Amino acid sequence: MGRSLFSHFSMVTYSAPRFASSTLRGLSSGKYLRRSQLIRQRNLQAGRDFRCLCSVAVSEPVNSESSSSPVKKRIVSGVQPTGLIHLGNYLGAIKNWIRLQDTYETFFFIVDLHAITLPYDAQQLPRSTRDTAAIYLACGVDPSKASVFVQSHVRAHVELMWLLSSATPIGWLNRMIQFKEKSRKAGDENVGVALLTYPVLMAADILLYQSDFVPVGEDQKQHLELTRELAERVNYLYGGRKWKKLGGRGGSIFKVPEPLIPPAGARIMSLTDGLSKMSKSAPSDQSRINLLDSKDVIANKIKRCKTDSFPGMEFDNPERPECNNLLSIYQLVTGKTKQEVAEECRDMNWGTFKLVLTDALVDHLHPIQVRYEEIVSDASYLDGVLAEGARKAADVADVTVNNVYQAMGFLRR
Repeated sequence: MGRSLFSHFSMVTYSAPRFASSTLRGLSSGKYLRRSQLIRQRNLQAGRDFRCLCSVAVSEPVNSESSSSPVKKRIVSGVQPTGLIHLGNYLGAIKNWIRLQDTYETFFFIVDLHAITLPYDAQQLPRSTRDTAAIYLACGVDPSKASVFVQSHVRAHVELMWLLSSATPIGWLNRMIQFKEKSRKAGDENVGVALLTYPVLMAADILLYQSDFVPVGEDQKQHLELTRELAERVNYLYGGRKWKKLGGRGGSIFKVPEPLIPPAGARIMSLTDGLSKMSKSAPSDQSRINLLDSKDVIANKIKRCKTDSFPGMEFDNPERPECNNLLSIYQLVTGKTKQEVAEECRDMNWGTFKLVLTDALVDHLHPIQVRYEEIVSDASYLDGVLAEGARKAADVADVTVNNVYQAMGFLRR
C-alpha cells in the first residue's frame, strides 16, 4: 500500500496537485461567489496559477467529552492500496489515526477507486487492498472504534462524485499540477479522464461523511481547498431555501471540513536524501523502511543510509537534514521527548546511533508484523471487519447522497 489520500492529491496524498482558492468561510453565498470570482480574475491578470490561502488548522484533538455536545466530531482519511506501507505512511498518518480514534468518530478506508487513475495490475489490486486493510488493523486501528472499509464497497462514493462533477468548473481541474505533469509525461493518449477528475472523487470521499476534520500534514493543508470550495459552491447552488422548497431540511448540504494537523511525524524523510519525503515511488527501496521489512533488511538499510561528517547528533540543524530525520524517527518509535532524545544521543557517533536506531525500529515494528500475519491468515475475520465497516459507512453516506439527489431536483423512487 501506500500513499495517503492527501499525499496523492496532491489528500489525500498523491506529489500533490495544487489548486487555488480563497479563504471563503463565513461569507454569505452572494459574497462568496463575488469574492471567488474577483480573486480568480486578479490571479489571472497577474499571470499566477491559483494557490490556496487557507490558514485554518487544528493541531490538537478536541476532547469531545469536555464538550457540551455528546456528539463526537468526525474524521475521515484513506490510503491507496499501491506499493508497500512504509515508515512515512505509518508515522505520518496511521499512527496518528490510533490516537484520534479514541476522541473522534473515525472513518478509515482503502481508496481503491483512486488506485486505478494510472495503469495498475488488476490481479494485484484485490491482494493489495486486503494487505492494506490488514496493516491498518495490525498498526492498531480498532474496528470497534473506527469504521474500516474499502472505498469501492460503498457505492455512494461514485454516485456523489458524478453529482459533484456537474458543479465542478473544468477550469478548476485543468489547473491541477499533477494532471499537467503526468499527462505531459505519459502523453494524452495514455492518460485516462479519471486522472483529471480524481480530485472530485476525493471531495466526495470527504463530503459524504459530513467530516469535521481531515488529517493532513502541515505541507498538505492546501490539498483540502478544492473540497472546501466545492462544498461551498454546492451549498450555494442547491442548499438553503432552494433545498427547502424541494422538501428538504434547508441549510447547508455539506459541512466544510477543516485540516487537522498532527503535532509530530507529518514528514518522514528519505533514508538517502534528508530533503526528500519518504515515498513508495522512489526508485530505490533503500530510501524507505517498509513496515514488513525483516530485521536484517532494516539493519542493512540503516547501516547504508546517508549521514554526514559532523560530530555528535543534533536536531534542527539545517545543514544536517539526515541527522534531524533519523533522530525524529528514533523519537517517534521510542515515544521519548525531543529533549530526552537530544540528551541521549548528543555525544553518539553515527555507528553507535545507527545500532540504537535499528534496535528501536525492530522492537517497534515486530508486534505489528506478528499481528499482520495473524490477520492475513484469518480471511473470515478480515472480511467481517471490512463488511461491517462498509455497512456503517454506507449508513452515513447514503443519507448524504440522498440529500444531494433531493436538493438537485431528482425524481426519487
